[in-house]
Amino acid sequence: MENNQKTIDTLNELVEINNERTAGYDQAYRTTEETNMKTLFSKLAESSKQYREELATEVKKLGGKPRETTVVSGKPYRVWTDIKTALNKKDPKAILNSFESGEDYTVSAYENALNTTALKPEVQTIVKKQVGLIKAEHTKVKDLRNNVTKTM
Repeated sequence: MENNQKTIDTLNELVEINNERTAGYDQAYRTTEETNMKTLFSKLAESSKQYREELATEVKKLGGKPRETTVVSGKPYRVWTDIKTALNKKDPKAILNSFESGEDYTVSAYENALNTTALKPEVQTIVKKQVGLIKAEHTKVKDLRNNVTKTM
């Protein structure tokens, strides 16, 4: 049971991160006026919801309760604050820079989860798949940032 609780805790950290990603991308979608950014943010919000649901299903299978909250302290909080500040300025490059930092944090959290001994093989498979997809999404954010001008 103790190993189950470690797995539940690890998965719930990723659930919270995806809750935060969803909230951030939803807000960015509503805030930005740039069509290409709106399209990307909508897709990333949807994929974050999907990742969260996959992880939540595993938490339930292990007898846990998926977290509904977002991460509210430490580095994740600073990343979210930077994103909100950039959204308020409506500077496309600053917004994308902030989301790139958020994606860096997300990839790091997933890789840390994979390095724990708590995850069972079937759960590791899900986390590996998701981190691969998130890395591809990170590249899309970075590519858009590299191609955007401040005067969009």
